[in-house]
Amino acid sequence: MNTTLPLWVEWTVSILLVISGLSALIAAWGMVRLKDFFQRMHPPALGFTAASWSAALASAIYFSWVQESLSLRSWIIVVVLSITVPITTVLLARAAMFRRRQQGDARMPPVLVPREEESAAQAPASAPAAKNPETSPASNSQQPARGR
Repeated sequence: MNTTLPLWVEWTVSILLVISGLSALIAAWGMVRLKDFFQRMHPPALGFTAASWSAALASAIYFSWVQESLSLRSWIIVVVLSITVPITTVLLARAAMFRRRQQGDARMPPVLVPREEESAAQAPASAPAAKNPETSPASNSQQPARGR
């Protein structure tokens, strides 16, 4: 086990940890300063991810030098964060959009509807819907199946 570190390892690890701390600080500051929920989602997603990447890289460099073998255990955290942070961000955004639509916020984009429902909603209510030969059940059984 190597107990003394060369100067370049100490400097590299120190710089990466300072970058990590600054990224986390900037992300937290952006989260406090921004006014809207949708604006506040962006800094933590990017800033805290960048902070974790640089801290994991510093950890990998330090422990690889100390143990005298490649140590990549800290990268498990980075891989898990890289998978879960975008998914969580999208789910939070969808939940916030749903809540604001329920409250009647006019700034929210309209709900996306499938084309069948869209054309039925645009048709006049008094006129009967014209049968489309492509969408009727009888014609679907006669036509070959289409691949997606």
